[in-house]
Amino acid sequence: MRIAGITIPDTKRLEIGLTAIYGVGRPRALSTLKGLGIDPGKTAKDLTPQLETALREQIEKFRVEGELRRSISANIRRLKDIKSHRGTRHAKKLPVRGQSTKTNSRTVRGNVRKTMTSGRRKLEKT
Repeated sequence: MRIAGITIPDTKRLEIGLTAIYGVGRPRALSTLKGLGIDPGKTAKDLTPQLETALREQIEKFRVEGELRRSISANIRRLKDIKSHRGTRHAKKLPVRGQSTKTNSRTVRGNVRKTMTSGRRKLEKT
């Protein structure tokens, strides 16, 4: 079964399989399945064609996959264009939501430190 260009795994439960779609998490998957009267424990291969189309239409009402990704990137681009604080943090690839940067976010900043070892290398046994 395909929804929004994503193949839903046949072997997983529907509540888990639907989370393969970007923009659909467990709460949205459960509420959608409950609204359609589908058991969340069913797998995708157990659905009838009518239930498949109903589920597909219900999920595609939400903003998912490419449309959601485009809107998120447009929002970030807007923040950068108006030169807001959050926009400049995005541009510098720093944490945006007020996190500390002294000890964390090293990999994002490019300040990767290796743990200290003794300066001697172990001799190889031959």
